[in-house]
Amino acid sequence: MSSTDSASTPKKPVRIETKDELDALVSEHDRVLLDIYTSGCTLCQSIEPVLGTVAKVTDVVVAMVNPKTDMSIADEYVIRSVPTLLLFDDGEVVGRLDDGFQGAQAIIDFIENPEQ
Repeated sequence: MSSTDSASTPKKPVRIETKDELDALVSEHDRVLLDIYTSGCTLCQSIEPVLGTVAKVTDVVVAMVNPKTDMSIADEYVIRSVPTLLLFDDGEVVGRLDDGFQGAQAIIDFIENPEQ
């Protein structure tokens, strides 16, 4: 599934602030799950510890970004609600989950089968 060395995959979410940081992360790793959140969003705050669990139990790099630090992210990925999860595989977005709060198993299922 992924050729990313699990030893080099962070076991907790990585915070990024810019589109350039996102591009670098996506180019360095085969698979990246990006959480797009905003400050003050209670669903976003609730999903953060769940993403920590996902980072620990999968080989996917989990990243988090608040689009207010770089609005080009919201524009490029047409973000209309938060939290929005985007799954990148080899640099391409292969899945999008923007149905509000999701539990760890639902996110793991999404990572394993993003086209459902």
